[in-house]
Amino acid sequence: MKSIFVILFSFIILSCHSQHKNNFKAKEIYKSENLVITHISENSFIHTSFKQTNDFGNVPCNGLIVKNGSESIVFDTPINDKSSEELIQWINKTLHSKINAVIPTHFHDDSAGGLQAFHNHNIPSYSYIKTIELTKKNNFVVPQNSFNDSLILKVGTEKTITKFFGEGHTKDNTVGYFPSENILFGGCLLKELEAGKGYLGDANVKTWSNTVEKVKKEYPHVKIVVPGHGEYGDQKLLDYTIALFKDQ
Repeated sequence: MKSIFVILFSFIILSCHSQHKNNFKAKEIYKSENLVITHISENSFIHTSFKQTNDFGNVPCNGLIVKNGSESIVFDTPINDKSSEELIQWINKTLHSKINAVIPTHFHDDSAGGLQAFHNHNIPSYSYIKTIELTKKNNFVVPQNSFNDSLILKVGTEKTITKFFGEGHTKDNTVGYFPSENILFGGCLLKELEAGKGYLGDANVKTWSNTVEKVKKEYPHVKIVVPGHGEYGDQKLLDYTIALFKDQ
């Protein structure tokens, strides 16, 4: 009888834990003129800053914060140093978290425009080797550490994976993955549902679909997909982006 009770109690605890994880309700938890932070899962947050453009208006630009214990990693900086400083202060003071690294996923300013603010706080930066080359070529702030194909960084007791799958939005676009919560940060390689093709000045539209197909194959269990601009979603964003650039 006692063993049956223990089994039943364990089942209830596991069920409640599972329900808590599955029923997480995303919510906006910080908003200022320059920065919005949205809590999208137990340990992950989207940071959104804004870029004023001639062709597309005031564009929201997404990045991702992942956290474990008292440590965090940031994918993509906000659009400039001012917004990045605001984000760093928020992570330190609200999440009470040490930022282990910042990872720009490509060389444009909606990915690396606030890099200097992170360097000012002695937060190490990591990027794909082509991102290093392109930031140097364009006289942008250069990430401090490079990797050839993929990078694994620890955050608390968990890990993050950053990997280059091929050209698309740019020659250097990488994606970030947080396995413990099955969250993919696609950056500007991935589009929100119903989005247009966006800025193509540095793109390789012929390989774009194939690159995203490789991402989809690599991470079949992904639950949350965060694009560089617009609303996050699920694997449908991968399928939509593949279809958008098919047969170019």
